[in-house]
Amino acid sequence: MGKLSQLFAIFSTALVVNTAQSQNYDWMHYGNDLGHTKYAPLDQINRENVADLEVNWIWESVDNQAVAERPQYVPSGFKATPISRSGTIYVSTPLGFVAAIDAQTGQQKWTFNTFTWEHGRPANNGFNHRGVTFWEKPTADGTEPRIIMTTANAFLWSIDAETGEPDLSFGIGGKADLTLGLGREVDRSMIAHSAAVPIVGNTVIIGSVVYDQPMFDMVPEKLTDLPPGHVRGFDLNTGEQKWIFHTIPQPGELGNDTWLDDSWEVTGATNIWTMISVDPELGYAYLPVGNPGNDFYGGQRLGDNLFGTSLVAVDTETGERVWHYQIVHHELWDYDPPAAPTLVDITVDGRDIKAVAMVTKQAFIYVFDRITGEPVWPIVEQPVPVSSVPGERAAQTQPFPTKPAPFDQQGISDKTLIDFTPELRQEALEIISEFEYGGLYTPPSLKGTITLPGWTGGAEWTGAAFDPETSMYYIPSVTSPIVIQLVANNSTETEFAYMRGGIRNVNGPRGLPITKPPYGRISAINLNTGEYEWVRANAEGIRQQIIDMGIPDPGPVGVVNIAPLLVTKTLLFQAITDGVPILRAMDKATGETIAEIELPAIPQGAPMTYMVDGRQYIAISCGGGADAKIVTLSLP
Repeated sequence: MGKLSQLFAIFSTALVVNTAQSQNYDWMHYGNDLGHTKYAPLDQINRENVADLEVNWIWESVDNQAVAERPQYVPSGFKATPISRSGTIYVSTPLGFVAAIDAQTGQQKWTFNTFTWEHGRPANNGFNHRGVTFWEKPTADGTEPRIIMTTANAFLWSIDAETGEPDLSFGIGGKADLTLGLGREVDRSMIAHSAAVPIVGNTVIIGSVVYDQPMFDMVPEKLTDLPPGHVRGFDLNTGEQKWIFHTIPQPGELGNDTWLDDSWEVTGATNIWTMISVDPELGYAYLPVGNPGNDFYGGQRLGDNLFGTSLVAVDTETGERVWHYQIVHHELWDYDPPAAPTLVDITVDGRDIKAVAMVTKQAFIYVFDRITGEPVWPIVEQPVPVSSVPGERAAQTQPFPTKPAPFDQQGISDKTLIDFTPELRQEALEIISEFEYGGLYTPPSLKGTITLPGWTGGAEWTGAAFDPETSMYYIPSVTSPIVIQLVANNSTETEFAYMRGGIRNVNGPRGLPITKPPYGRISAINLNTGEYEWVRANAEGIRQQIIDMGIPDPGPVGVVNIAPLLVTKTLLFQAITDGVPILRAMDKATGETIAEIELPAIPQGAPMTYMVDGRQYIAISCGGGADAKIVTLSLP
């Protein structure tokens, strides 16, 4: 090579490096975008170098010290997905702290304590939080950055993103009280907020966590009503409530007549505990509304119970309903939509469609035109079993999508029961003979009904990931049957005649599961066609245990672990514990494992990725209790 060529090569290399160092990419929302695709168009980390990933920095959660000081308040897993903005990571913790962290070094910039723990254990799922939202507050001189966060003790906070101090112009002292404005008096111990919230303009849209069993006070014959799970829009400049969408319709509203005997007055829940998706261009929010209380028994709320267990599109400015589709009528199985719907642009039979796809606990994918609400593929009402419980009146039919096919097993039958050997199958038949069982939507019973999928899915709160370049939809799911048994309540205490007496797993023969593997899987579906491209077990699981029993090698059988996904321009990532905690990198087209990077703690949150000064990072919330941390990886 001549001197001129050498100089040109050196100059070209320097130019590439300088260009790379100027590259920055922010993961701005829980699912990266308001449509929750969990996709990032980054390719610095690719199949050629992903095996070289190593831990770059670790941030030890401020919860760890808080647990040491108040051991009576131990949070669950650290499930938050961090967001990034201009070189700073922002994250919430289960105990209600917010932290700002240098995205390159892991150095803590500030923390803010919302004192969530002061009101005791939060409703339903305890100390739990999944993320914060960044907002640019308009001012006379430009904008001021804010972190917006709802808390498990039912407040909405606006916090200065640069200083970590509350915005005193918002609400009272920087917070708004979310127990107010629901149309009923609400006990703070019975409602909570754990989701990262969507923002459109100056409006934040808020769901809630609500107890889904009857709660009784100390006065005989008086029922303590559960809070209603109505969805609301708040003005972020003031903290004032702008609008409310009644998930339990009030008199004169569409759907009120689906709550027989005026049951809308006392029924609660029907809430959105998971994330909400938004299409800012259309001005629509997509609400995955959950099930009404009392969970598993609806004799006191006969009827279809609209808008329970539905997908509802509302106007983001007014909260007015645009369209809806109820995916379960008169819900009895805790099949509340567990994850944010995914906004996808697809091409079906030559027609471009702005669509919304929703994965469910019952292992269906419902795909609609997100403008009109029309199903992309037909959904048919099919007859389902009747209830044997006195006073209950299960819906006669339920909606079954014709496409895509279910992504996990449904019901207990010849198609789902374990069959490694004839002997094991016979033992499994003897086990299930103690209970009622059948296809999907077999109602709960006094004897005990085996339900598959169980209340953890199918799909769960981690949701799915979508690649907009290929229209591939990646779904993590588990096969986890449960037994639902109803017991009678004391009629002098409540009008709720029955409630769940306990949810338990149903074990199979000789320590094996009752169903066929895989017990956890990832499914890849082309949403242009509605067809599966590949399905793989999410882990090795008890494969060796099965082999040691003299059974032919079944291959990887998976684990009952909802392993969250991240998709980039080059790879599909999965955070999971497969014997040891790992970040797995997979070929997007085949599901083939390319590399497994061991993590220093069990992954709990969904992984995210960002780029600062030309370096791509992957961050995952791991651990929990007194040992929670963010683990961040990059190339050497």
